[in-house]
Amino acid sequence: MKTIINTTNAPAPIGPYSQAVKANGFLFVSGQIALSPATGDLVLDDVKTEATQVMENLKAILTEAGADFSSVIKTGIFLKDMNDFAAVNEVYGSYFTDNFPARETVQVAALPKNVNVEISVVALVG
Repeated sequence: MKTIINTTNAPAPIGPYSQAVKANGFLFVSGQIALSPATGDLVLDDVKTEATQVMENLKAILTEAGADFSSVIKTGIFLKDMNDFAAVNEVYGSYFTDNFPARETVQVAALPKNVNVEISVVALVG
């Protein structure tokens, strides 16, 4: 059995998917980009600001599902340019402070809405 998770505190999906799906004790959170849930606008001032908005979107979805960053067991980071890795990693590290999840970071040819970073997570939920 699965439960669909959606919150107005994160951007609405821009396609046929859910913000997250809870199933069998796991929470699968769709990749988030730097869309402001308040305005629907992209937050692309610089890559650190962009990554912060992505992490805040993830935080809102985790919270809606009754989880937080300490519940995350796996992350996927997708970058348009691997040269942004250090800046994104600095922001990411401010949200994960110990018991770090498994992670991959890959450079991709393009991301939705031509953003620079997209992050997805898998978390444990009760």
